[in-house]
Amino acid sequence: MNLMAVAAIYRFEMARTLRTVWGSIVSPVISTSLYFVVFGAAIGSRIEEVEGVEYGAFIVPGLIMLTVLMQSVSNASFGIYFPKFVGTIYELLSAPVSFLEVTAGYVLAAATKSLVIGLIILGTAFFFVDLRIEHPVAMLAFLVLTCISFSLLGFILGIWAKNFEQLQLVPLLLITPLVFLGGSFYSISMLPPFWQTVTFFNPVVYLISGFRWSFFGEADVAIGLSLIAIVAFTAICLAVIWWIFRTGWRLRK
Repeated sequence: MNLMAVAAIYRFEMARTLRTVWGSIVSPVISTSLYFVVFGAAIGSRIEEVEGVEYGAFIVPGLIMLTVLMQSVSNASFGIYFPKFVGTIYELLSAPVSFLEVTAGYVLAAATKSLVIGLIILGTAFFFVDLRIEHPVAMLAFLVLTCISFSLLGFILGIWAKNFEQLQLVPLLLITPLVFLGGSFYSISMLPPFWQTVTFFNPVVYLISGFRWSFFGEADVAIGLSLIAIVAFTAICLAVIWWIFRTGWRLRK
């Protein structure tokens, strides 16, 4: 692998983030803090505990996942779409680099941004609730895997999109509903049996469940199943990206 090429793309993308710190980092943190106020204070005053965990603390993993998923998809999709928009994608395609190196540069940069935001939000959460992390290594591993897997999805969406409207459409109409319906603010066990069954078809459920387990040792889905789901999702995204670069689908449009 050409590590110099990967590092060059990575540095370029990270430099772009530093030029837009307010929109890239500060804004998501402020938005998530408002969620803590609304859900933690307003709703938390009516729901004291969920599965033995204070409600304000219970929603922390879901809030982190909500922001991390959205930021991973948005950062990666914009990162690869912009070269298509301005025409510099041709320079990238003609360079002596493989699809894996191009993907690694953009995806690692997007994942790094999302990881930093996720950790900042985690630190912010300690100011609002009494939080414990029973499995810190597993928590960090789940967070990193989630950032990478959804940055891969965002990379695919950035190639698929033909305009800025399409670029924003999928995160808004797909990712956000999946996260809200994936147990971010409630336990799956609180739903009626029929809706519990329906919810298990939502892939985000497995991510949030595994991430919440790393905090409290409680999960709606077996931790092994959550790991299998995220690894399988990552593998599918890599296979799709390989096919895109092999066929040139929408890379030049």
